[in-house]
Amino acid sequence: MTAAASSDADLIAAHAAGDARAFAELVRRHRDRMWAVALRTLRDPEEASDALQEAFISAFRAAGSFRAESQVTTWLHRIVVNACLDRVRRRQARPTVPLPETGPGEPVTPRDAMAERETRLVVQTALQELSEDQRVPILLVDVEGYSVAETAKMLGIAEGTVKSRCARGRAKLAKVLGHLWNPDADANVPGGGMDGRDVPSRRQREGR
Repeated sequence: MTAAASSDADLIAAHAAGDARAFAELVRRHRDRMWAVALRTLRDPEEASDALQEAFISAFRAAGSFRAESQVTTWLHRIVVNACLDRVRRRQARPTVPLPETGPGEPVTPRDAMAERETRLVVQTALQELSEDQRVPILLVDVEGYSVAETAKMLGIAEGTVKSRCARGRAKLAKVLGHLWNPDADANVPGGGMDGRDVPSRRQREGR
């Protein structure tokens, strides 16, 4: 059987056994999807590229401990999301201030762009206050736009567990982000709005 015809689990096993080509095939097979995950999470191509590289390095090193308790794509997804979260934490620990490119008294960025950046930082900071079991489902459902069923499958937990973890996480976020909450924002879990009302998901609004 060729590498391209092998299952993901077969490729992981072959890599652990010393096949130098197996992991490269796994990366080729899933890179585009994992790149999309990193980009949706970080919203910055350079940051997403770095996070993806770190994630694949981590996966390469940890492949020998993969126990097939979940699908390989789920395992990779967790590693990529965690790599993104790590970059968010490091970025917050080392805040940078852009040097002005304009003359004295002129704004570095338009007012709306600065407000958006500040809002994003507030949201990212609030997310870091959540426990991982609440933060990751919220990232997948509310940030990345996955459905509850898709999130449950990726994380290997029940749909009801996804809903309850999202609900608890949103309740905590509401205390910090209530003033930012937009009733029309995305929410894929019924009753998922921080004000307790149902709001349409991104996929519903796009007709998917």
